[in-house]
Amino acid sequence: MKKMLFLGTLFSSFFIQAQTGYWQQRADYKMEVSLDVKTYRYSGKQELTYTNNSQDTLRKVYYHLYNNAFQPGSEMDMRIQHIKDPDSRMVDKIKEGDKEIKQSRIAKLKPEEVGFLHVNDVRQDGALLTVKEVETILEVPLALPLLPGKSTVLTLNFEGQIPVQIRRSGRNNREGIALSMAQWYPKMAEFDFEGWHADPYLAREFHGVWGSFDVKITLDKNYIVGGTGYLQNGNEIGYNYQDAGVKVSIPKKQKTLTWHFVAPDVHDFTWAADPDYIHDTYPGPNGVTLHFLYKNKPEIELTWKAVEPKVATIMDLYNHWVGPYPYKQYSVIQGGDGGMEYAMCTLILGEGKLDGLTGLIAHEMGHSWFQHILATNESKHPWMDEGFTSYIEDKAMNALAAQPVANPYAGAFKGYINLANSGKEQPLSTHADRYDENRSYSIASYSKGEVFLAQFEYLLGRTNMDKILRKYYDDFKFKHPNPNDIKRTAERVSGATLDWYLTDFTKTTNTIDYGFGAVEEKDGATVVNLERIGRMPMPIDLQVTYTDGSKENFYIPLRLMNFEKPNPDPELARVVLPDWAWGNPNYQFRIAKPLSTIKSIVIDPAGLMADVKGNNNKFER
Repeated sequence: MKKMLFLGTLFSSFFIQAQTGYWQQRADYKMEVSLDVKTYRYSGKQELTYTNNSQDTLRKVYYHLYNNAFQPGSEMDMRIQHIKDPDSRMVDKIKEGDKEIKQSRIAKLKPEEVGFLHVNDVRQDGALLTVKEVETILEVPLALPLLPGKSTVLTLNFEGQIPVQIRRSGRNNREGIALSMAQWYPKMAEFDFEGWHADPYLAREFHGVWGSFDVKITLDKNYIVGGTGYLQNGNEIGYNYQDAGVKVSIPKKQKTLTWHFVAPDVHDFTWAADPDYIHDTYPGPNGVTLHFLYKNKPEIELTWKAVEPKVATIMDLYNHWVGPYPYKQYSVIQGGDGGMEYAMCTLILGEGKLDGLTGLIAHEMGHSWFQHILATNESKHPWMDEGFTSYIEDKAMNALAAQPVANPYAGAFKGYINLANSGKEQPLSTHADRYDENRSYSIASYSKGEVFLAQFEYLLGRTNMDKILRKYYDDFKFKHPNPNDIKRTAERVSGATLDWYLTDFTKTTNTIDYGFGAVEEKDGATVVNLERIGRMPMPIDLQVTYTDGSKENFYIPLRLMNFEKPNPDPELARVVLPDWAWGNPNYQFRIAKPLSTIKSIVIDPAGLMADVKGNNNKFER
């Protein structure tokens, strides 16, 4: 098997300050870890070359120690116990009389079941450092300040215990996967133009520093491993990682195998292992090898075999809609508690039906573009990852459907509108850890985030929307874009002014609500009065259906946009009316035909505007 090189120059242009004022840090890891599959303990050493591309002189750095969250009394445990609607995967439901009590699973972990990750012998360029561990964060004062443009080598030893799987990472989950090794190593926190992002781990999402990984994992020889990166020694390992025609024979007396992976230009490294995995490979688009690792159970094998070509098709769709997947492997691994995206792989539940498994993989693999290539800070802006991924997931599943629908995003609109009308909505600018309820977080991040993108089709037209997504990816891959970047991309592509849209939809809970006032006949024509009831403005599409069955479209531009949308249906006549200014909540226009010829008038006939009170969007005579 030919070794995959680091390909360090492949994306090097993304790490150079090619744009005025643009920079980002870099973290290059070398790690060796040994794991005892009987005690679930592991130990290792890490060498991290950290490059400071900022204009700041750094006097300390921070690491994440995620496994420390899985201990009774931790901040994650306290959050589970006090949030109104704790994650059902993280609690046990117990009956006490007539009441159902939800008890934190972390609170009940025994010493041999908890997770931990501790470090020792931390050094900077050989100088011993005094560090401070605060649960899931390690504070590391440097012996010598790290100047702008300079690098330093940080070394440490670490030891950990894999927790019983509560959330994402852990051992022996409900589907019997032995090891799900996510967020298992001391991970450098991100430092960017906003400063340090050393957030404690409360079971939400992650943010990381671009770099490379060279990882050697030693464990029982009967365990099959899949995860991030390219396996360098497949001809020594076997398990369907070897080159064609190569036969691998492991001596009976040998107790362990060392798996050697390298991963260029990623911000995380994840793996999973189980002695009962089946390992399939399938050709993906553009020379990508798709790996599938799942339990050797007859009842799921046919489903996994059937999903493999579907995954290749979905990757091809994403390549065309967003941009080319830049790596040469992607692994789909049965190993998580639901589904979670990681660099070059995903860990998912694997015992569902084919449609469910396909949709789950479509979502988690979609994160490769938005979370692991664009890599928004998902702790601060979860909607930019979860919502945008949901957008292409729904688009892909609609493309694969036997009967595609006109609006594949309708479910997201419904979810957001229900939240907006519930009185529990918080702005999308809310940090992921600060939502009052998990339900509010989920609907905001997934549904409202998807609606944010889908409404670009309404605001700017589908052709512009397609261009926006591709340009956004092309301009900001490997650059950690923020909300302003997607807005500016849309402005550059379309020429529209969209600051009002970003502000109202993401920084407030202002809602869209338009309706009809009086509709009456005057001098042989029909006078239509419209009302803006909600605070958030939008341009307005209207469709008039006449009693003879003919239809006519009307379009009211929004003055704040300084833009006129192309006619979405060139086969149907459209009348462009004078623009509507936000300061005036009322608008009036005339239809040349008398009221007696009109059957109905509908606001937003395509259903791509998130009007929270849709019952007043239609006038019927």
